[in-house]
Formats: sequence, structure tokens, C-alpha cells
Amino acid sequence: MSALPANELLFARVAQAVRPLHDPPAGPGWNHAELRDVLGDAVRRPAAVLVALIPRSEGPSVLFTERTAHLSQHAGQVSFPGGAIEPDDTDAVAAALRETFEEVGIAPALVRPFGFLDRFETISGYNVTPVVAELDPGYRSVPDPREVAAVFEAPLAFFLDPRNLKSRRIEWRGRPREIHDFPFRGHNIWGATAAMLLSLARRLETTT
Repeated sequence: MSALPANELLFARVAQAVRPLHDPPAGPGWNHAELRDVLGDAVRRPAAVLVALIPRSEGPSVLFTERTAHLSQHAGQVSFPGGAIEPDDTDAVAAALRETFEEVGIAPALVRPFGFLDRFETISGYNVTPVVAELDPGYRSVPDPREVAAVFEAPLAFFLDPRNLKSRRIEWRGRPREIHDFPFRGHNIWGATAAMLLSLARRLETTT
């Protein structure tokens, strides 16, 4: 599975910017201090998501899911495929691949993990490890209708353009919070997903 010529440079930059597979992130998320006042220092449940990059002729795109409206958590939100790391998962990569197959029917054989972003903690009590991977452009998704309402792609370049990032202040449990949004073609990519994309963009800013 190789990137198209137009993608090679950006894929190489991403591979250089992320943490390599032999050096997975450990410990609290990079935003742990921001959530300490709400969640305390209780151990967060480990989770993993797949940040899948797809080679396209116009440049790499990113895979997203839109959650179904009836879920008890994150209903209707845009997210990366993923979920809690279960006891049978050997590591975060295994969990991300399993969850991706369960949620959208993409077989692990079509995914080439090559790195990690730093861990990120969520207000729902998870410590998420983002697994960055290349996804075969010929993939076909079969979303689980119990969890996923839609699967779509967005250009990676869109998230690297600071003009597309929106920020707002909200009150959550009586405390001010800064929320990031990437509005894209009727989808609002925000919260933890937007924060992870912003983490990738900032890493790429320092990579030549």
C-alpha cells in the first residue's frame, strides 16, 4: 500500500511529525491539567482512536464517522473510529484496529499504522491514544447502524489551514472552557476530535 506521488511529501512529513510506533505515548493526556478541576486525578479509562489518512489524487484525506443520534455518549458527533481498550487488546493499535472494524467494517489488512499523537483526555473520563495510519484508498466502509450514522472524508489540508479553525468559550459545570471547531460541509468537527487534529497540525508546523 503506497501513497500516490502527490501525497508522498505530506505523508513523509506526517510520519516525521508523529511519535513512532516503537515509542507509544504514556501517562496522562497533554490536557490533564485542564480537566483536573473537574475530573480530579482519578485514573482515566484507556481508549484508542484511528486517525486514518487516505491517499487521494488531490492530497491525503482524513476518515471520520458521524455517531448515531440515539447513543448515550457523543450522540450525533463527528469522531474518529475507536473506543475503550479492552482486556483482550494487546495495545492501543490493536484496539483502534478492532474498533474500526467493528464500527465501520474496515479490515485491519487495509490499515498501515505508523505512529501516534500524544494522549488526550476527554470530559467523559477517557485517556485516548490516537493511532495514526495510512488507509488503502480502495477501502469500502460498512457502518454499524447501531453506532455510526455516516462515514465521510475531509482533506487533511483543510485542518492545516488556520483560517478553518474556529474557537469559542463555553461554560461547562460552572467553569469556562475553550472549544475548537472545524466546520466542514455541513459537519461540525469539534471537541476531542478537533483537539487531536489541532495537535497534528501543530506537530506538522515544526516539521520541514
